[in-house]
Amino acid sequence: MENTIVHRVCPVCGSNAISRALEAKDHTVSKQIFEIWSCQDCSFRFTQSVPSEETIGKYYKSDTYISHSNTKKGLINRLYHAVRKRTLQQKLHLIRQATGQMTGNLLDVGAGTGAFASVMQGTGWKVTGLEPDQDARDNAARDHQVKLEDLSHLFDLAADQFDAITLWHVLEHVHQLHEYLETFKKILTPDGVLIIAVPNFTSDDAKYYGRDWAAWDVPRHLWHFSPKSMDVLVRKHGLTVAKTLSMKFDSYYVSMLSEGYRTGSRNLFRAFWEGFTSNRKAEGDPKKYSSVIYIIRKVS
Repeated sequence: MENTIVHRVCPVCGSNAISRALEAKDHTVSKQIFEIWSCQDCSFRFTQSVPSEETIGKYYKSDTYISHSNTKKGLINRLYHAVRKRTLQQKLHLIRQATGQMTGNLLDVGAGTGAFASVMQGTGWKVTGLEPDQDARDNAARDHQVKLEDLSHLFDLAADQFDAITLWHVLEHVHQLHEYLETFKKILTPDGVLIIAVPNFTSDDAKYYGRDWAAWDVPRHLWHFSPKSMDVLVRKHGLTVAKTLSMKFDSYYVSMLSEGYRTGSRNLFRAFWEGFTSNRKAEGDPKKYSSVIYIIRKVS
């Protein structure tokens, strides 16, 4: 029988005021239903009864899982690649702006198929890329000529060496949530920045699609963050959210997937309209977008 993890208290704040919020389906691999629970105190949500770190690997084995396969199959994935060319340049600009440096030492955690690591290396940054999936590492070497290391090397890294650490839609996948945050604090330079991008279940598109919202992505997404819960989490580790930014394209991508999950068809007009509506309602407040980038620093 598969090993699963059941949480009796909130994994972020430790409160026992937790309860089932909804059920969501794994549309990508298993078609199983998973429960998502919520903490009344810090608003954090988490997938209940998830596979253990040792057994979850099979839930990533899909040709359509783009972060590992780099697939261009299907319209949605082709659109993803077209948009990625622009977002990679935006990420480069963000790193330079957040660090105040044109080059430096960067750690990219959950590097996928290496596209971001490749861009950063090409502009003079010294990049350490960590990725748990062997297929993704192989694809990084093939497609981008980037050598990625296994994620297990994270805890062996020396202190005070990285000017920037990035996790682009990665933290929601990490079993050892608190251990990772503590390690990031240790290996950042005193003025370094930790940049975490995660889905935001308080966004309008999440509310509209409900259980069909694609960014639940159970059971691969173990954790589901609100801006409030992210703030609580990082403060536990002597860190602080210095700034929040929006990822405006994510609402469209997530809405396209969600529309398919809800209706079984690619209603691109409906999906585009919901993505546009979600962004419009969030305008002026980065914490309300479908995905949020958190710029995190050590507490001085």
